[in-house]
Amino acid sequence: MIKSFSVSTLILLCVTLLESAVLANISVLPVVPDLALICVLYFSIENGKLMGEATGFVSGVFLDFLSACPFGLNCLLRTIIGFIGGIFNKTLNTEGFFIPALLGFCATVLKAILLWIISLLYPSSVVAYNPFTIVFLFELLFNTILTPFVFKFLGLFRKNIILKPETII
Repeated sequence: MIKSFSVSTLILLCVTLLESAVLANISVLPVVPDLALICVLYFSIENGKLMGEATGFVSGVFLDFLSACPFGLNCLLRTIIGFIGGIFNKTLNTEGFFIPALLGFCATVLKAILLWIISLLYPSSVVAYNPFTIVFLFELLFNTILTPFVFKFLGLFRKNIILKPETII
């Protein structure tokens, strides 16, 4: 489990740095696709709730350090999404195109809903998505289209990031 978590953490660090340092500076993109969210979704679906929570928290810490949002916001969002993704552990076939795309769509919508709920509790600190803006729609589109490709890419590291069946919780 330690090897799987370490490799997952290293992948999340690289993806987070790619998002914040490279993709955020490309002016052609209207929004930055949330690759860390897609990776957390993959880790949780393949390894279960515990690994989903842990990788969600770690990716949230990385994003909180690199962004200007309130500290802990991304940790909370991604931990919840990792747990919910872990509920579907080993029940979904993530080898095709449609199911991963649907999972990316649902995870992005869930992130927006959770962010909206948190913004109701802390209206002065957290700015929620407006689901009818072009920014949210582009992020939804990018995440939906990129999820199958990210899942295929992470499948290359399957031997190092997937837990043995007897260690999945």
